[in-house]
Formats: sequence, structure tokens, C-alpha cells
Amino acid sequence: MNHPIVLAVTGASGALYAVRLLEVLLQRGAEVHLTISPSGRVVLHQELGVLVDLDRFRLRDLTHRPKNAVPRELSEMQRTVDEMLGGLDAAVHATGAGYGRVVYHHPSDFMAPVASGSFLTAGMIVCPCSGGTLSAVVHGASDNLIQRAADVHLKEGRKLVLVPRETPLSSIQLDNMKRACDAGAVVLPATPGWYHGVRTIGDLIDFVVARILDQVGVDHALIRRWGTADAGTAATEEMSTRFS
Repeated sequence: MNHPIVLAVTGASGALYAVRLLEVLLQRGAEVHLTISPSGRVVLHQELGVLVDLDRFRLRDLTHRPKNAVPRELSEMQRTVDEMLGGLDAAVHATGAGYGRVVYHHPSDFMAPVASGSFLTAGMIVCPCSGGTLSAVVHGASDNLIQRAADVHLKEGRKLVLVPRETPLSSIQLDNMKRACDAGAVVLPATPGWYHGVRTIGDLIDFVVARILDQVGVDHALIRRWGTADAGTAATEEMSTRFS
């Protein structure tokens, strides 16, 4: 990939989408500039059991749950979490040509490269995107690095993908989504489809991740595409093995 991709994790539910997305981006050789909001940190801990320190960030903390955070009896969801954290860990530590890397930026670091339009990127993804972040983006708040980087991508005419998960939606949130689209962003709600041969939780997660990757031009075989007989079959079989 020629230019880096910015990935911002904010305080909406759906942290596992971000974990799987980061894994696949690294597998595809992307340089990912990662930033996490304080609320995003809370959701990562609440939903996945991982505990990251935004001031002393270590990738290992994003890929491993403390032993006391792992339930004694694993449900299908908890097994999916473990598998996806393991997949991200493998992608982070993979070496050789074809693998990407992660560059972390503190959410209050306005000296980070992604705060400037002079730093070229292939696009930015906010996944998941909280209602507060959506509102800040459409109003040009730029109160933190995530909001500033989103503002930069809009003003530079680059791809900005916002992945909200909120439901139901108020008229204010719907209006903010329209404003974001009018400003040039792509609003991609985390609403998985069911037509691609869903057999596991992982299949549902991959549907949303696949649509995000499509928007930033990253090739993948995560899902069976509509109207095709076998596209994505290998990936579906792999995920079914991993998450069965």
C-alpha cells in the first residue's frame, strides 16, 4: 500500500470490529496510524477485557486480556474475542514482506503527523464511531487528535469512513449523519448483512469489516459477494473453523 491508513477507536459499542479491522489491515501490508479516545479505551475494556494505557501504550495490551478478565466458562462470544485477539497478536508480530505496522498516537497529541494535511494518507476510519465523535466531526470541533484528523481528511478531500453503531437514532444523529455525508464522509453503520453464508459471530463481524475495507480500497476475501458463486468461500470456511 502506498500511503498509511488512519484508524481511530472511539467510545461506541463494537470494539471487536476495530480489532478485526486492524488485524486485516496489517495482514494486507498497511501502515496503520492508530489512536484511541479515552471512551474508546473504556469500551475496549468493557467489551473485550483488554486494558490499554493511552499514555504508555503497548500493542501487547491491545491483544491480550489479563487472566482475571477471562471468564472461566467461555461463551461463543468470548471464544470469538479470544480468537480475534489472537489473530491480531499474530498480525502484529508477523515479519517479512507484505505485513504492515502500527504507529500509535495519543488522542491529545496535535503534533502527530495525522493532524496535518501535508501528511499523505489513503484514508481514515473511525471504528466504532460514537455519537459524540460524529457530532464533533460535522461541526469541525477538532478538540482532540481524532476530530482534527477527521477534519483534515474532509478538507483534503480524502476518504473518511465513519462507523456508527448506535440504535435507535435520534433526529439529531440522523441529521449529523446527513451533514457528514454532505461534507464528503462515508457513513457506514455497523449493521451486518446475512446473505453471505452466516454461520458464526465472526462472519457477522467480517461483513462489516469487509465493507469498510472496500471503502478504503483494500483487497480482501472476507465475504461471499452478492451474485457470486464462490468469492469469499475460503475465508468463510477459515472463519467457520476458527469460530466454531
